[in-house]
This record gives sequence, C-alpha cells and structure tokens, in this order.
Amino acid sequence: MFTETEGSRKAIGDVDVLYHDGLYHLFHLVLPNHDFIAHAVSTDAINWRRVNNALFIGDPGSWDDLMLWTMAVSPDPHRPGRWRMFYTGLSRREQGAVQRIGLAESDDLFHWRKAPVAWQDLRGPHDPPAVQRAREIARRQPEGSRHAPPDPTSSFPLEADPTWYEASEKEGREWVSFRDPYYYREGDRGWLIMAARTNSGPLVRRGCVGVMEETTPGCFQPAPPLHHPGLYDDIEVPNLMRFADEYYLIGSLREDAKVRYWHTDRIGAPWRSYHDNVLLAQGNYAARVCRDDHGWLVWNFFSLNGPDRTSQNLMPPPKRLHRTDGGLLRAGTFEGFDAWLGDRVDTRCVRPLCEGHGEQLCSVHDDVLDLACEAGFQAFAFDGVLRSARLRARIVLDGLGKCGLVFRVHPDSRDGYYLSLDLLKGIAQLRAWQTGPPGSGEHMMQFRTLQGGNWHVTTPGAARLQLLVFGQYIELSVDERVVLTLADATFTEGLFGVYLESAKMRLHDVELRRMKSPAQSTDHLARG
Repeated sequence: MFTETEGSRKAIGDVDVLYHDGLYHLFHLVLPNHDFIAHAVSTDAINWRRVNNALFIGDPGSWDDLMLWTMAVSPDPHRPGRWRMFYTGLSRREQGAVQRIGLAESDDLFHWRKAPVAWQDLRGPHDPPAVQRAREIARRQPEGSRHAPPDPTSSFPLEADPTWYEASEKEGREWVSFRDPYYYREGDRGWLIMAARTNSGPLVRRGCVGVMEETTPGCFQPAPPLHHPGLYDDIEVPNLMRFADEYYLIGSLREDAKVRYWHTDRIGAPWRSYHDNVLLAQGNYAARVCRDDHGWLVWNFFSLNGPDRTSQNLMPPPKRLHRTDGGLLRAGTFEGFDAWLGDRVDTRCVRPLCEGHGEQLCSVHDDVLDLACEAGFQAFAFDGVLRSARLRARIVLDGLGKCGLVFRVHPDSRDGYYLSLDLLKGIAQLRAWQTGPPGSGEHMMQFRTLQGGNWHVTTPGAARLQLLVFGQYIELSVDERVVLTLADATFTEGLFGVYLESAKMRLHDVELRRMKSPAQSTDHLARG
C-alpha cells in the first residue's frame, strides 16, 4: 500500500494510474497543501518508488497559483509517443472559489511542461514602476512543470460554460465545480469529462458529469452534461470506459463516500443504474481506472480517519474489474497477490476458542469441516498465530443461526477482528472488538464497526468466501466479488477461524495460506 511518510503531516489524495511498458505510473495529490502532483512507479502495483514530482502550482498571478487538484494522464492521440495530463487548478484571484482545467505535456511521462494559457496577471496595476519591472523580469522563464507561457489564442485553462453549468461564484453554492478531468477517446472523437454542476434545480442536487468535445487538437467545445442523476451534490472523479459492448460511467459520491457506476449501450443515450451500483464500499474514494496487460483495474485512496478524507490516507492495491453476464460491473481480487502467498496452514488442526454452551461439534474429514454450537457464541480457530494470510472456503449454513469469521484474534483476551456474515440476506459487517485500558470502566469495552457491504444471494445459506489480510489491508470476496475493502491497523497478528452462534456449518475446500507481509514501510520515501 502506498502512503505518505508517517509524521510528515502530509497525506496522499486523489490518484491516477497509467500502465506503460511494464511500469505502473501513479500520479497523486499531496494533502493538505495541494501544491504539487507527485509521481511514483511500480512493477507489481504493490511496491512503489517515488520519482521526481510531475507538476507544481504556478507562480503568483498564474491561473493555478493556489492549488492543484485531480489530474488524468493519457496518451496524446494527435502525437504518438507523447502524453497529456489534464489537471485541475485553483487561483488566488477568486481564493479558490472557481475551478478550471489545464493541460501539461510530456515526451516520457517523467518530465512535464505546462501548455500555454490565455491568462493575464491582473494584480497590481498601480504598483511602483520598479515593482512592475521586477515582475516582468520574474516572468521571463522557460516553460516547464511550474510556468505556463502566455498565449492569447490558447483554449486553456478550460472553464465551465454558463449555458449549461454553474460558472460563477455568484451563483449556486458560490463555489464553481469544474474539476477532476478524464479524457476518453473512441475512433477519431475525443471527450473530456469532469465533475460539474447544472445551473438549475435544487442546490444540492445539481451534481453532474460535464463534458467537452475535442474538435481540433487542444481545442474543446462545451456540451450539455453527459449525465445528471438529479440526486447528488457532486459526482467526483468521473471515469468513462467501454467494457465489451457496454459503456460505464464511474463516479465517487460525497453523500455516502462510496464509488458507484452507471451504464449505457451508446454515448448519447440515457445512463441507467442497476439495482446494485456500488462498485467499492464506503471509505474508498476517488476511484480511477486503467488498463494493463490483463484488463481493467480500479484504484482509489482509503482514509483511515473516517469521514475526514484529508489525512491518514493510503492507496490500497487495485482490484480487477469484471463484467457479469447480465452486464453488472464487479471488482475482484488483484491477481498480483498470488506472488505473496506462502505455505499452507493445516486446517485439520482446529479447536474451540471459548467455553461452549450446550452441545458442540467439531468434525474434520479431509478438507471438509463440520462445526456446530447449540447455544451461545463459539469460535473455531486454526492453529498458529498469523500476521498476513488468505483464507478460502465454501460455507454452507444449516438453519437460521449466526456465523462469521474471526482473524487476528488474541487467544486469551479474544480481542481482534470479527466479521459477521448473514448468508441469507447477503450482508457482511466487519468490527474491531477489544479490551480498553485498565480502570476505564464502562469504556473498557471497545467496539468499532469498520465497514459493511452487501451481495446478492443466489443460494440462501451458502457462499464461497475469500478473506485476504495483507498488512493493514483487509479484503472480503463473496463468490469472487469484492464486498469489503479497507485498511485498519488495530490488530497486527492473531488466530484465524470461523464463529457460530446457535448454528451448524459445513466448510468445504478450506484453504488457509500464509502470506508474506508487505515489505514497504511508510518511511520508504526517505530511506528506501
């Protein structure tokens, strides 16, 4: 997982990833200052190395002299072998109240230069002559990753068109949304989409995916919104992709901090929503997609600090995108984890963790386990304390009792992670459950819900599960669909197993394998 150095007061923000010549290129914001776009590379999408920063805020008086926000990198369709980065900029002129979109270009993905802009520095018309001369001398610098040369004929920076969108800080929320660009090309046509807002309707329901079409190289024509659900305040970090014969529009919603998607069979047709359009569970945000040699991947950042997405963020490993026969988009486990698998744990060695109530059963035959607990709670744990591991099994529940998984559980205090599974309704809920410090009275019991998720039950009471615990990263898949994906550092090691409460369970094809823990620590930027 990629994050900023601990103690630096910095945090990773929105991400964009591009795969080229065997390397994953990660471009990301750095919070809270937003004063540069960082760049890192990886061969396996798990271990990353920071390289030179890609882009910096402009000099005082520039259109982007306050902050840089979300970017998107893509091949230049007009000049093969070159690359373009569309990025969001904020100016001190409006104190950040107006968002605009700029362009930077590169020949190698490592060295970037800002494209010319039709922008004038309007500051200080009555400055003393000596100050005006000093400003003129300071502006004489080559183009690069900080300075954008002036050109009155340039289309950049792009601004929201008042015909369809909120375009002035004097309307709507008095804060113009026109950010998070993403370039999509099909055939000889190209579109730039972005987070925008319609200029009519209830104020907190105007969020839409704006669009501009590239008519000639570097020139963009505004168009009506690509999609306006009429429900959300903003649709942040939009992505447009074609998967088989269907188009998918992916966006992040601040209302519930989830990543959702819509679909259509052609550009220009209405965008539709499935009954379940959540792609990534709550806490995962600002998703971006990219293609590698094996297909589509989805990336995002996750915040350890709950609803405050400005600190303690990290980028978890990606998920592989799949499309069901019915057209639904699903996130699956990244196959790159296979390289981190170690020895198998003997799952025939399983024992009760607690003093049981009533009749209990623990029967093992090859890779089939029959477990039962007539009354009360009982956990059945496999032998050995584990840090990182992958558990796979097909679970069949007999009756209407409760069941779930436990992991990184202490054998004595039983502090650890408890994952409840409702195999009838298709609900998963992960909690951290532990004992507080001595003398803390009623606060000694500490219970936190970390994340919840749902899946569609096809066979009530049965499911094929995979639990992946990799350093701070935790992922639950049900029938090959990622249902929970999060990071948490409360517990680092302990027992793995299953639990029952007034239930009978049969586990088939049980496999528990150790995993090598992530070797990359948070101080890799400084020490490597």
